[in-house]
Amino acid sequence: MDENLLNDLVAAARKAGADAAEAVGAERRSLSITVRMGELEEVEREESRDLGLRVFVGQRQATVSGSDISPEARAKLVERAVAMARLAPEDPYAGLADPDHLAKGALPDLDLYDPTEPSAETLEERARIAEAAAREVPKVTNTDGASGSWSSSRWTMVTSDGFLGVHRASGFSIGASAIAADEGGMETGYDGRSARWQADLPAPETLGAEAGRRAASRLGARKIDSTTAPVIFENRLAASLLSPLIGAISGPSIARGTSFLKDRLGQPVFAKGVTVTDDPHRVRGLGSSPFDDEGVRNERRDIVDAGVLTTWLLNTATARQLGLSTTGHASRGLAGPPGVAPTNLTLQPGEKDLAGLMKDAGTGLLVTSMFGPSLNGNTGDWSVGCAGFWFEDGEIAYPVTEITVAGNLIDIYGRLVPGSDLEIRGATNSPSLLVDDLAIAGR
Repeated sequence: MDENLLNDLVAAARKAGADAAEAVGAERRSLSITVRMGELEEVEREESRDLGLRVFVGQRQATVSGSDISPEARAKLVERAVAMARLAPEDPYAGLADPDHLAKGALPDLDLYDPTEPSAETLEERARIAEAAAREVPKVTNTDGASGSWSSSRWTMVTSDGFLGVHRASGFSIGASAIAADEGGMETGYDGRSARWQADLPAPETLGAEAGRRAASRLGARKIDSTTAPVIFENRLAASLLSPLIGAISGPSIARGTSFLKDRLGQPVFAKGVTVTDDPHRVRGLGSSPFDDEGVRNERRDIVDAGVLTTWLLNTATARQLGLSTTGHASRGLAGPPGVAPTNLTLQPGEKDLAGLMKDAGTGLLVTSMFGPSLNGNTGDWSVGCAGFWFEDGEIAYPVTEITVAGNLIDIYGRLVPGSDLEIRGATNSPSLLVDDLAIAGR
């Protein structure tokens, strides 16, 4: 998006009566190919250019967005935004970020943009290779398809305080879903990976074979009786345990007083061996950005340091409400004021691999899929549907299904033991996690 166009939009908003304004432009191109059972199933292509405008009239604010960037449409966008702001209720915390907090000077080079643009034929070939590898696994009888995709995006932000920032990124992905069957029934398995640079993707045949292996390994899954036992969350999904943490330490939750961690800042929340890091400047990271969505400088933080909760996640408005400073975690789309979100969240690894955790636990449950989580945000009571494997004497015994794991997250966090098998697969990552004793609801 042309920076001059956004500067003109901000200037027009000021001229129309706004005391301050912020304009963002988003450009995106993408291509996705899906195949199923060796046949081309779907082709999706997107090209979009969109504008967003946030204006302030005193302590009142309004946000509007649109995809028509013609001069006439921009004029109507400005007129509508200022009119809406004048009618909005006053918000004592509304306003642009403080100039002292803005990212200034040379921004960090995060290597997020790969100029390679694969053809539809290339993406289709990757998907075909991944699916073929899945279908070659014994007992795989069908698939839910495989896909290859590419995207390119550019985010530009201009404010009336003089901030100008441009954030450009690319994305490449491959995924495959396999279905295995025997006389006892059918099971599914999936594997996929996304990366900023094409060269960082694993080989499609590796992903497809893993999808098939995971499906076939689930055949013969049993139901088990309700019990209490050690539970290990596999590294691929263990990061799901961090989602309630992020909700509980986000500024809006703290400001509303609706968090089970609202009184725990500066206190031990996790086991002493647990450190959780948020790093917006990870090179080629899927959650990386050189500044937050208010133009605020961001930085690496240990959100949890040796078990101790060190910070809330704040944008400008919630920081003002709490009498604190923004932590550079503002997150927004084109419409609506900024919310709060982490960037590259990582629970740091421990000392033992998955086999070592299973050996320490002896007998228990290895969770390899989770669905339908339920959380009481005020108390931390949590439950989730699961499937996985029962292990005995530190070795996999048989697959299990239709079970629920439940507990209180403050108790669970306090007993987490991280494994050493950390893999950076997305924006939120964790090694396998052991909890020494949890309630397991079965038949």
